[in-house]
Amino acid sequence: MRGQLYLPEETVEQVEAKRRRFAAWTNDPKRWATKVACDLFTAAFLLPKKGGIPANANSVTIPTTAHVRTRLSGGSLYGPLEVAAIDAADYARAFHWPLAFPEVMIARGGFDLVLGNPPWERIKLQEKEFFATRAPEIALAANAAARRKMIRELADAEPGSPRRLLYDQFEFAKRVAEASSAFFAAPKDEDPTKIDLNKVGRARRYPWTGRGDVNTYALFAEHFQNLMRDGGRAGLIVPTSIATDITTAPFFGNLVDKRELISLFSFYEVRKWFVATDDRKAFCLLVLGAAVDPVRFIFEVSDLQDLEISERYFELSPDQIAELNPNTKTAPVFRTQQDASLTATIYRRVPVLSEHRQGVAGNPWGVSFMAMFHMSNDSDLFRAASQLDGTGYIQNGADWLREDGERPSQGIMAVAGGRDVGELDLSIHAAPATDRYVPLYEAKMIHQFDHRWATYEGAESREMTLAEKANASIEGVPRYWVPQTEVTDRLSAAGWNQGWLMGWRRNARNTDERTMIFSALPRTGVGDSHFLLSLQATPAQSAAFIGCMNSLSQDFIVRQKAGGVNMSFYLVEQFPILPPSAYSTDDLDFIVPRVLELTYTSYSMTPFARDLGHFGPPFVWSEDRRAHLRADLDGWYALAYGLSRDELRYVLDPKEVMGSDYPSETFRVLKEKEISQCGEYRTARLVLAAYDRLVSEGMRPRTEGYR
Repeated sequence: MRGQLYLPEETVEQVEAKRRRFAAWTNDPKRWATKVACDLFTAAFLLPKKGGIPANANSVTIPTTAHVRTRLSGGSLYGPLEVAAIDAADYARAFHWPLAFPEVMIARGGFDLVLGNPPWERIKLQEKEFFATRAPEIALAANAAARRKMIRELADAEPGSPRRLLYDQFEFAKRVAEASSAFFAAPKDEDPTKIDLNKVGRARRYPWTGRGDVNTYALFAEHFQNLMRDGGRAGLIVPTSIATDITTAPFFGNLVDKRELISLFSFYEVRKWFVATDDRKAFCLLVLGAAVDPVRFIFEVSDLQDLEISERYFELSPDQIAELNPNTKTAPVFRTQQDASLTATIYRRVPVLSEHRQGVAGNPWGVSFMAMFHMSNDSDLFRAASQLDGTGYIQNGADWLREDGERPSQGIMAVAGGRDVGELDLSIHAAPATDRYVPLYEAKMIHQFDHRWATYEGAESREMTLAEKANASIEGVPRYWVPQTEVTDRLSAAGWNQGWLMGWRRNARNTDERTMIFSALPRTGVGDSHFLLSLQATPAQSAAFIGCMNSLSQDFIVRQKAGGVNMSFYLVEQFPILPPSAYSTDDLDFIVPRVLELTYTSYSMTPFARDLGHFGPPFVWSEDRRAHLRADLDGWYALAYGLSRDELRYVLDPKEVMGSDYPSETFRVLKEKEISQCGEYRTARLVLAAYDRLVSEGMRPRTEGYR
């Protein structure tokens, strides 16, 4: 074949002669046998496994390793099996690279250059997408449970009817998707954050990207890496999540370890560049190749002119990437070199929340995580008010109780717009758990130091008013309620026994007013839009942890690390969090009363207050008072993180330090909101004043760190 590639094609006759030679090579028995062997291997994943044990060799319907070897050696197979394998491979559009490019893949060991814009599609069949045009009523079902019920009803339709044919098409598409996932998948029991990069090697087809909810763009990225020969290069247009997400962390970590990452230029939101779409994902130009140290990055490019601004670029060595993200070796998303330098300085002082390779010693807080209720898979447990009303349940405060069940003598808490029921009745558990439905909190209901940020009115949410928050008996109304038994069982299984919870919003962007939205909240149901964590710590230390997570200094770092919209566990584990040893008794005496007052604003948080030794009523909600309390905490945490005054000024507003044309921003949305509402950037003034006051009282930046 190699010689035929270089046949002349100057005339029509020469082109035709070359075509005939190519056709003859394509149909050569030896090449055909190799092609069929490749198809057999692929079809082993695609063909349905049914029919029981074959009666003999001529009734086998699934190819095995023996069939592949037989065909490679020139032997013949049972005809229907071979035809079925070829058809299945053709349907899946299987492409055998060594057969298509033998002069490159075999003779040269790969390509000099590979360029591409691969598809961005999940392998797993999406029910809503499949039925969107075929049966919109199924795609638009209220929830996953309702959708699954409607799909099961299709299976009961008359054979041969349009509805039954639709079900058969769905089942076939699902099988192809599942077979493809099996072909691509790495072992299910393999922890991608603990994979031994030196042992995986080429033992599997996609050892780095064939995991989790597999996406084709990740598979292509690994494939492009494999298509390069030594010294070659590859360039791809892929979502920026290739460098920031946990699913692709093993792949990106492998690139970092092997020093095969050359550059990554990330662009802000697909929809900005391709106006016919509404895709809000960031995408990047990823370049792979021979060892380059350091690697060149630029993130959040919103205009082509950004590429001409030298300050927008930053460089990191593979060792620095590993220091910033020790568990995953994913890429941070700095806007400038100054952002990168300040963040790296903080990481040298403060350990991450949980560093896996250090075991117990790397997890000083003893942190554990939970997603309590899955909003899709657990939806059959959810009840709206309309589903509970008139079914033997009555609303009592925030809960729904069975009418014939034993109830507290007074309500537990009022709901937004409801009656004032006064102080918390500590006989909260008087009603049997089996007779109680409790609120299901969702992310949009909470904010920093605020478990009453929003309330639902039917299916829509709104922010709670200051008047509502001023009433300590009023709570937000959830969209759904869940059985208290489920809440109790899930928390007990995790060993979480305290009377309140804490966690953060799962969805977060580094361009919003604040990125890490962390809060304490009542011990109730919580959907997976809000992740939970638990600490092996005293209540006072837990309060200090809450203060740290909501501090401006911490949020500055979070904004450098959050490249997408999903604040997952693996990101939080790799934030630099002040360890328990950072807090002296005097420190806690300063922090805890402020966190308590910011948090204990309604009777539902009484267990939190009691754990901190406070036995009075909730604190009155005052916007001005809260601004000063938060400024005190932000000043303290800035010093604890080792920030100089100028570094704190940079955190608050880089342009105020570096000039109005400086291409970085941190809390721009917060600044603009406060200028609009207060006539000034109030947070900056208050925080700097608190910082100066603490310095005047003897506190200094902790530059020696906690390592």
